Amino acid sequence: MALLETLVVVLGVALVAALAVVAKTRLFPLGEEEEPREDVAEYIAMMVSVLYAVVLGLCLVSVWDTRSSAADHVQAEASALHQMYLLADALPADRRQPLRDAARTYAGHVVDVEWPVMAEREPLDASRWRLLEQLRRAGEVEDSAKVPQQIAAQEVLAQLGYVDDARRGREAAAQERLSPVLWAGLLIGGTLTLAFMFLFGIRRSATHVVMVMGLAGFIAFTVLLIHQLDSPFGATLGATPDAFTRYFG
Repeated sequence: MALLETLVVVLGVALVAALAVVAKTRLFPLGEEEEPREDVAEYIAMMVSVLYAVVLGLCLVSVWDTRSSAADHVQAEASALHQMYLLADALPADRRQPLRDAARTYAGHVVDVEWPVMAEREPLDASRWRLLEQLRRAGEVEDSAKVPQQIAAQEVLAQLGYVDDARRGREAAAQERLSPVLWAGLLIGGTLTLAFMFLFGIRRSATHVVMVMGLAGFIAFTVLLIHQLDSPFGATLGATPDAFTRYFG
């Protein structure tokens, strides 16, 4: 409903402005000795371009921050998991290999199963709780364990907490999207900006064609860039699982 309400408000304001112009033209027409004010049209075109540039910048910053945050969560999650893998050396002999196997299983599940799902913006299943529980159980030691081993087990649990926090952030980033209101602003603003290019004639048609092509191409490039960055785990510009494959490849 937010997008529909926004469009209604925008169209309503535009209609009121149009009616105001019509009323002014009918009630206060230009005299025969007065000339049309072309500078007013140029000012409006300039303001539309400036406002569209602001919307473009806002959208680009928003999606870039989301993508950067997703990459940070992935790095933090993989680093904490790797620390758990290394801490296995300080645990009792019967707990070392289970913890290493659980860490490798977790990393493999993230890379092979969860990554394609996140790239498609689909929700992850509940298997994450099973994997985290396996890590927790693998890092537990008996009360009769030596003090250094108990300290290492506590550190394993601390790193597991970091894994859990980073994982929640990764899952949240995978579901974030650019607001439909901003997408509407991108499309409407781009259309208006290009439309104004046809209101001011240029004597050399070739120059006019090149200018319109350049502006249209650059707007299309920026919108496509925003579209790609809007998928934090997409195949083109999204975060990659390199942190997991580097530690557990």
